[in-house]
Amino acid sequence: MGVTYNLVMPEKKLPADVRDFFVKEGRKGGKLGGKARAAKLTAAERSESARKAVKARWEKHRKREKL
Repeated sequence: MGVTYNLVMPEKKLPADVRDFFVKEGRKGGKLGGKARAAKLTAAERSESARKAVKARWEKHRKREKL
């Protein structure tokens, strides 16, 4: 029998200039990440990844049609 604690974490507000710096740095890394990952994959792995992405998009489309 465990004990459950209902803790609320206080929000930490960063100064605007610090927040903007982290946003810029994260975006820079994100832009490089996809190209670096694609360069490391074989043609078969890239094809499999693309096939999986297409399947996910079509599943999302089919779910919307049902509603």
